[in-house]
Amino acid sequence: MSTHRKFGWVLIAVYQEGLIYDGFLWNPAPVLGTVMGAGCVFFLKRSLGTQVQRALTGFAAGVMVAASIWSLLIPAMEQAADMGKGAVIPAAAGFWLGILFLLILDRLIPHLHRNADQPEGVKSGFGRTTMLLLAVTLHNIPEGMAVGVVYAGFLTGNDEITAAGALALSLGIAIQNFPEGAIISMPLRAEGMKKGQAFLSGVLSGIVEPLGAVLTILAAQFVLPALPYLLSFAAGAMLYVVVEELIPEMSAGKHSNIGTVFFALGFSVMMVLDVVLG
Repeated sequence: MSTHRKFGWVLIAVYQEGLIYDGFLWNPAPVLGTVMGAGCVFFLKRSLGTQVQRALTGFAAGVMVAASIWSLLIPAMEQAADMGKGAVIPAAAGFWLGILFLLILDRLIPHLHRNADQPEGVKSGFGRTTMLLLAVTLHNIPEGMAVGVVYAGFLTGNDEITAAGALALSLGIAIQNFPEGAIISMPLRAEGMKKGQAFLSGVLSGIVEPLGAVLTILAAQFVLPALPYLLSFAAGAMLYVVVEELIPEMSAGKHSNIGTVFFALGFSVMMVLDVVLG
């Protein structure tokens, strides 16, 4: 199957953030993870407790850190292996570009983090709910980019990126999307929003992921020599979110080790997925 035909299949399956390849449809796990998490609003009567939110946030952070290393940064250096010791240059450059990209978005997009009183970004007339959704949407951008760039690498026939490795990243993102969907929908329900609206808000917070994945795949098609930069770019963007948002949230308030423990658990799960499936 030619590369162009493979990309055609990608576009056909765009709504699923998925890929049809060799007769198989790789699962739309990242989107389903968000949907299932947001669906908790229909089954749980109470809002998520502080300790539960810390645990879920820590788990998501651990998955993202492990994915950044094993699924993005290491493959980025492997892609540039013919540069010898200089293989670290594309990885470092792309990493910093990803950091700066998220830093700029963080400065420009009005958003409000959970447990925060003051919004960030430019001043706007947005309500609290809208800015909470924008905060989650902002940190979902690099996750979609990560899935897209890894699948783009697989589509181009790179030996360093396998279908199983791309699937491992997809499953890892899906696992950490589940708590993200719940963390959005449950607090909104607790604030008085109807269940259906809270569920839809949780789902919409993750819609940027498939869009980011598709745009990254299309970009990679035209700038294949830059694939090491794109891989490390996604890693930098993901780690920015972890350090700037997730780690503070899992450590806020009264001291507790629950966030740290679940960070280690999420890291381990993603590491195992990548090594076993990759």
